[in-house]
Parts: sequence; C-alpha cells; structure tokens
Amino acid sequence: MGRLDGKTAIITGAAQGIGALMAKAMATEGAKVLVTDVQSTDRAVKAITDTGGTARGMKVDVTLNDDLAAMVEVATTELGGIDIMVNNASIFATLKPKPFFEIDDDEFDLIMRVNARGVHQVMRAIVPTMIKAGGGKVINIASGTFYYGPPGLSHYTASKGAVIALTRCHARELGDKNIQVNAIAPGLTESEGVIANRGLDMARAPTIASRSIKREMLPEDLLGSLMYLATSDSNFVTGQTLNVDGGKVNV
Repeated sequence: MGRLDGKTAIITGAAQGIGALMAKAMATEGAKVLVTDVQSTDRAVKAITDTGGTARGMKVDVTLNDDLAAMVEVATTELGGIDIMVNNASIFATLKPKPFFEIDDDEFDLIMRVNARGVHQVMRAIVPTMIKAGGGKVINIASGTFYYGPPGLSHYTASKGAVIALTRCHARELGDKNIQVNAIAPGLTESEGVIANRGLDMARAPTIASRSIKREMLPEDLLGSLMYLATSDSNFVTGQTLNVDGGKVNV
C-alpha cells in the first residue's frame, strides 16, 4: 500500500520541473493528484497516468480567485476532496539576476503577487474544504535564499521570506482545525527551468562549494521531505520550515 492511499493532493506550478516530479511522487504513493499550472499540464498528467496513477490537470492562475474556485470544485467533485495542498507555483527560473536598484516596480510587484500573494489566495480558497473534512496538510515551497540573501534576487528572496512568514501565521491560525502547515526551503536545484537559465550559471560553483554535501542539488532530493510533511509522520509538526540544501545554511 502507498503512504498516500485514499488521499487527494493538489499541487500548483506542476506542469514541469520540481512540481511535476512532486506530483508524480505523490501519485506513486497512491494519491489522486490535481496538477495545476498556467501552462499546459498534459505532459505531467501523462507521466502519472502512464504508470497507473490517477491525475487530472487544469489551468490555474494562483492570483485569480475564479481559477482557484474552479480548482476547489474539481478537486472535491472529481477527486474526492483536498487532503494535501502543495503551494509550489512561483516565478524563479526565468528571472535574470540584477541589482535591486535595477528592479522596477512592475517586476517587483509581479514576483510578490505570484510567489507570496498567490499562497494567501490558494489558502483562502482551500481551507474551508479542509476544515469541513476534519483536517489536512499544507506544504509551501519557500527558498533557502531567505537565509543568506543572494545578490541579484532581492525581490524573489523577499517573496520567499513572505512564504515562510505565511507558513508560520497560517499554522497558528489552523492548528486547532487539525491542519498542519509547513514549508520546504530548497537550495539551488537543477530543475529544467534552472538548467535553461544561463543567468544562474555563475551561482552554481559557489553554491556547491558552500554546501556540506559537495554536489548539485537535484529535484529528487526534495521528495523525502515532501513525503514526511504530506503523511501522518508529521502530524505533530506545524509552522516549520525544513531547509533542504545539502548543508549550505544551518538554521
């Protein structure tokens, strides 16, 4: 039996990369997965169904309340509910690092709207369903950048700091509803988007050198932490951020 048998999971930003891998991992453990993204989710869904998993894809913009209402409707009517919510949608891989004084207001606001406010909007949409069901698990994908403040990514770092703050606040407000809210803070991860962004090349060697585990971080390195936070193993853990970066930062 899978560790997530009988559960329904939603994951945002799951058309490719880390999100798609997480969706497939949860499906492999028995969850019915709703794969959402602003891009086509067909490839990610096919990767799950081709191996016998259950998945449904849909286009969802986490900053649009109508999209989120439709997401909740599909999860509850077609997949049976919302047991696990993974807030993975984020803008990062397409960013070109630049000094903070070159980041204009529109770019700053876009990053904050998607990466931070998007988590707030998703939570507002899904929590009534989780409360009605008697509980659930929320896993927010933050970033290790919050802990060391890399140059050139101040808006991204600020947005992920907000995700950590929201994780703590939501955990406090939902603890008595049997909803555990935690975050994972990955280090620089060799996802499809990151590999394609040549502007991040300069960060690779220094990042590896700064880690206790001297290698590149792969998307698969996040799956153990994901499963811990998605299962009953973490039923008495909430409001925490699990730093997964090979030992670059000790917090």
